[in-house]
Amino acid sequence: MATAQATPARRPARAGARRGPLAALRERPAAAKLLLLALAAVVLVPLVHSRWGGGVWPDALTADLSAPLGEVTDWIVSNRDNHPLFLYFFGHISNAVVLSVRGVYLVLLALGWAGVTVLAAAVAWRAAGIRLALTAAVSFLACGLLGMWVPTMQTLALMVVAVLASVVLGLLLGLAAGLSDRVFRVLRPVLDTMQVLPAFAYLLPVVLVFGIGVPGAVLATVVYAAPPMARLTALGLRGADGGVMEAVASLGATGKQRLLTARLPLARKELLLGLNQTIMMALSMAVIASVIGAGGLGDRVYQALSSVDVGAALAAGIPIVLLAVVLDRTTEAAGRRIGAEPTGPAFLRGRRGWTLAAVVTAVVALVGRATDGRVWPDDITVAIAGPVNTAKDWMVDHLYTGVPVVGGTADLASHFTSGVLNPLRGGLTGLPWWSVLLIVAALAWTIGTWRTAATAVLAMAAVGVLGVWEPSMDTLSQVLAAVAVILVLGFGIAVGAARSERLERFLRPVLDVFQTMPQFVYLIPVVALFGVGRAPAAAAAVVYALPAVVRITTQGLRGVDPAAMECARSLGATPGQQLRQVQIPLARPSLLLAVNQAVVLVLAVVIIGGLVGSGALGYEVVLGLAQGDLATGLVAGAAIVCLGLMLDRVTQPTTRRQRQES
Repeated sequence: MATAQATPARRPARAGARRGPLAALRERPAAAKLLLLALAAVVLVPLVHSRWGGGVWPDALTADLSAPLGEVTDWIVSNRDNHPLFLYFFGHISNAVVLSVRGVYLVLLALGWAGVTVLAAAVAWRAAGIRLALTAAVSFLACGLLGMWVPTMQTLALMVVAVLASVVLGLLLGLAAGLSDRVFRVLRPVLDTMQVLPAFAYLLPVVLVFGIGVPGAVLATVVYAAPPMARLTALGLRGADGGVMEAVASLGATGKQRLLTARLPLARKELLLGLNQTIMMALSMAVIASVIGAGGLGDRVYQALSSVDVGAALAAGIPIVLLAVVLDRTTEAAGRRIGAEPTGPAFLRGRRGWTLAAVVTAVVALVGRATDGRVWPDDITVAIAGPVNTAKDWMVDHLYTGVPVVGGTADLASHFTSGVLNPLRGGLTGLPWWSVLLIVAALAWTIGTWRTAATAVLAMAAVGVLGVWEPSMDTLSQVLAAVAVILVLGFGIAVGAARSERLERFLRPVLDVFQTMPQFVYLIPVVALFGVGRAPAAAAAVVYALPAVVRITTQGLRGVDPAAMECARSLGATPGQQLRQVQIPLARPSLLLAVNQAVVLVLAVVIIGGLVGSGALGYEVVLGLAQGDLATGLVAGAAIVCLGLMLDRVTQPTTRRQRQES
């Protein structure tokens, strides 16, 4: 009887013991994925190692693209002046760009400095109110006071043409992708590639086709700035309210009527956000395009970089920041006002307000033209280059070497290079190539799906196939080192900003300035303080990417459910416990997004760091651009795209549901 009673008690135990490991793996999917990957590695690694060996990427798996790309380069160079494709297609495009930019520039000169200032203030006033109007007016006046009025107008003319072309192209692509699932699936990887490809990589093929000058700069800017408009247009159209669309269809509206009366009005906020992002990216690219003769403010910054003139760079960089702030705030405010109740006096609303703004602008422009006020007077300028360079020289003299304990910025750069960058590069290049692929697969599959892991592994393998494995590992080491520094600094600052309203208000304008400053401008002071090499490129990347990490992390920590925070406080949790056990777990998506953005932004600046001796893929891109070598530049650019795609996949979690929805 005792045996009979004991037997049923043991059966569940044995059954539970048999189901235990499987149940544990189901409860821990990451461990199950790693176990499957380890089993696959046990089988495949010996075969791969015996066939191709370890160490760096094997030559047998490398494709040499230099010969076909060299033939393409030779054909373009030899036919650029006489082939009908260049004479009657690219030639007309080039002429149209030149005439458009020149026309806008002449209009700005005709308005005069007073007319342009009033026009900017009037547009800002109609979009956001009197406060932003004053900001716009002060910003344009500051451009004149700094002696940068003519370069500012040149950049603004290029910007107007490039943004209009980018918006038109982005709208057409976005409409096609928003209305057709097939087009959306085709365009998505193309837009991904366009956004990850470094800005320098756009310049080389454009220069080969259009040569040095404004046409190449404008078209490179259009290609770089159009994807955000296309993405957000498609997002707005595809996200239109299904109930509204069904109601419109039930009323017998045609496809064109549904688009014009329902889809586009419902997507207005996304369209304005796309315009905002396009403007910011176009301004950034307009500065980088100074390398190929864009002129304007970017040319002043590039010249200052070549001579390490911090004062001249700052004098040209401040107007760029002011333009970016005004354009960003104006488009952002216009987006917020969509659907809101109109404010201000009734007689200034709608068309009356715009008519008044146009009349005032015309009157001011005529008065300025009558008083010969086409350009800013030379005798009303403030030269800041001298004092800034004096301050820079003092900092170099007192901070470069001789600082107690620390030793100086030169010693910091040397220690960072020898203690962090060199070991990290040596470790990555010393790993067997197949182990790098395994690590990438493990990271991507742990936080995503098998498709995510496959994409990341294929992207990393493509780097080896292109024949730039070692330079890519060097670039990867710089990115990882800079991202580690950014995460430590950014999370620390964001925690303080999330807890203190005063600190957040103080940081907001500082982050605005650092986020809108052109990437070139960061290179100049870091070269002066840290010298030439990989360390200054990493330092510039840290300064450039830190604001985005701080903003996203602060927003994520502040966006945690107040009820959860109140519950934790009521249970007696300390601020540290609230942060570790409540805020960080609930803000995990925002924190991972911050990591993802840090990686993408750092990669962009590390590539530009090729101008200041960072080497690796950045140097290959710069070398290809300088020598007109399409093979070197495009192969390095393609490797950067693959590296960026891999880093994006291993830092941005993707669930199966998200994959299906996208």
